[in-house]
Amino acid sequence: MSLETIRGSIKNNEAVSKLLESIDSGISGTIYFGYPILASIDTNQAIDALLLSKEYGLIVFSFESSCCVTDIITRQDEIAFALEAYLMKSDLLRQGRKLAIKPVVISFFPSDDDVPQYKSEEEYFFAGPETILNLIKKVCQSISTEYFTKLSAVIQRVQNLKPNKKRNNIKKEKSKGSILKKLEKEIANLDQWQKWAAIETCEGPQRIRGLAGSGKTVVLALKAAYLHAQHPDWDIVVTFNTKSLRQQFQDLIERFTYEQSGEKPDWNKVHIMHAWGSYSEPGIYSTIAQSLDVVPMDLTTAKNRYGMDAAFSGICNELIAVIYYGNKNELFDVVLIDEAQDLPISFMQLVYHTTKHPKRVVWAYDELQNLYNTSMPPVEEMFGKNKDGNPLVSLRNSKDSARQDIALPVCYRNTPWALVVAHALGFGIYREQGLVQFFDTPAFWEEVGYTVLSGALHFSHSVTLQRNPTSYPGYFKDESPISPEDAIRIFSFNSEREQYESVAEQILQNIEKDELDPDDILVIFPNARTTKSEFALFRESLLQRGLNSHLAGVTTDTDIFFKQGSITSSGINRAKGNEASMVYVMNAGWCATGIEMIRLRNILFTAITRSKAWVRICGTGMGIKILKKEYDFVVKNNYSLCFTVPSEEELQWIRRINRDRTPDEQKEIKQASEDIKKLNDLLRKGVLNPETMPELQELIHFINLANK
Repeated sequence: MSLETIRGSIKNNEAVSKLLESIDSGISGTIYFGYPILASIDTNQAIDALLLSKEYGLIVFSFESSCCVTDIITRQDEIAFALEAYLMKSDLLRQGRKLAIKPVVISFFPSDDDVPQYKSEEEYFFAGPETILNLIKKVCQSISTEYFTKLSAVIQRVQNLKPNKKRNNIKKEKSKGSILKKLEKEIANLDQWQKWAAIETCEGPQRIRGLAGSGKTVVLALKAAYLHAQHPDWDIVVTFNTKSLRQQFQDLIERFTYEQSGEKPDWNKVHIMHAWGSYSEPGIYSTIAQSLDVVPMDLTTAKNRYGMDAAFSGICNELIAVIYYGNKNELFDVVLIDEAQDLPISFMQLVYHTTKHPKRVVWAYDELQNLYNTSMPPVEEMFGKNKDGNPLVSLRNSKDSARQDIALPVCYRNTPWALVVAHALGFGIYREQGLVQFFDTPAFWEEVGYTVLSGALHFSHSVTLQRNPTSYPGYFKDESPISPEDAIRIFSFNSEREQYESVAEQILQNIEKDELDPDDILVIFPNARTTKSEFALFRESLLQRGLNSHLAGVTTDTDIFFKQGSITSSGINRAKGNEASMVYVMNAGWCATGIEMIRLRNILFTAITRSKAWVRICGTGMGIKILKKEYDFVVKNNYSLCFTVPSEEELQWIRRINRDRTPDEQKEIKQASEDIKKLNDLLRKGVLNPETMPELQELIHFINLANK
């Protein structure tokens, strides 16, 4: 028996402590403090506490300071009417014209001496710490599993989160379209980690770490809506790196705000802004720059000054310098940052310095989706230090306060088999040359939903991991309509043209035979430099089969990703933050080898994890053969990960050798490659005797050491 605690905005800490002490050991379920917010004709009001329990149903607690019975009864009536009106909106909870579940409202007093002596035929209940548990057991009733699941979704405001596609074209019982129709009918509920992340409100910074598909974007949208309903005067900013996320955030926040307050958001107080901004759309950077009387820098100018990889970092550092010299301007009450792994440290520091006390900065990220020349440092380094040399930010989770550091271990988007393959390829688990990258702390594998089958998650120890059964939803378990062998597959082709023709034919079958819609399908080209030319060739193969297609953000507006009746193709940067039922990763062999292996493998990981159901990895040449070999090891090991955890010294080497290179380093590597080609040519011609070159012997020795 356990009681899960979710701490929203709390106004009476004494009452919270007393209530928890009184019921913690005797009741199982979830208790919310300062949540939900209920809309009435006159005003919006946050519930002091709400308990949701299968054994005792739905209970609302009102924390009372007044002993006036008339006032208390009036308050109970207001709560009961507002709650029942909200619940009646959902047809999931109605039986005829009545609610299938009857909420109970209890006025709770911190001391039993303050509880008024009141008897009435009406159902008005009063209790203190010594009497509350017995009262609950006396007057409250259990609810069925079916209604408990539905009620949880309604209370969490996520009952309408699933797509509302009707899929009237479905004729076959076991087609992919039929499978999607069943999956999309599943009721969405927040897990305990998502509830902490969405509702718990810190008086300071908060970090949310999670896998792709763990709900980070939804959680941030829920948090924005909840805080806006609770504090309509606050300036709340939601920011991100991928421009196509704007529309998704706007839709989610509008929907969730309406659920919270019965009104649309005040877009003068809730600001959805790209991290950088442009001439046509303000962003975090450009807004801060203007507030400091600095002319915002555009991409072209920033690239010329700092280079492509350091452009955003450089211009953010310029603004930080202005702030350090005394031109300080705190603009925001709350800043919610999605895709933090793709944003430079200087941006995070800029946000921190321009957010009002107590610095409510919330950032969400998945390090394996990092596509840029950045990495997430320890939080003590991320926001800088004060004048005494101490970190400005440190995170801790304590029993009696909202959590500051939350990991989301459950993946709702990807099948468990696709996620394991994505991690195997992303980390290089079965790569002949060894690991490409690794988590800072081996134990973090368990925090993101893996369990140890054998061995130990310690440095220099062998270990075998598999997805914990609790880390993915029930519809992917024993009787899943999706099989492991169909969830993710790899195809090798002899030529690029053969690849495009075959994939176009598979897509035609997806639509005609599998009963998928065109906008269920996403085609990703990993190499940003060649995406346009590759799409142009692939589009020809689609057109020959009468299939419409578009390149997101290029042949459409920048904010449009999916179009009805059209196959979406995308580069990896625009694909981030989006998802599709069927994903094709084209020319994936490009991610297999290269001088910047961490970035390349992260691109592949990100592409695979766009899939909600099925993914096809396609490519040509040696690269796709390398990936196919690694994939085969995953399947052979029954979708588990078997490897030796590197030592701390080995981990430093892995990161150094696979890191992103600076432009100067890239020039040096290119020159070295040309020199090696020239050396090979001299050796083949017999012009050069390797035995007479000690430098060459030293190089061979170094290569042998690196391969051990």
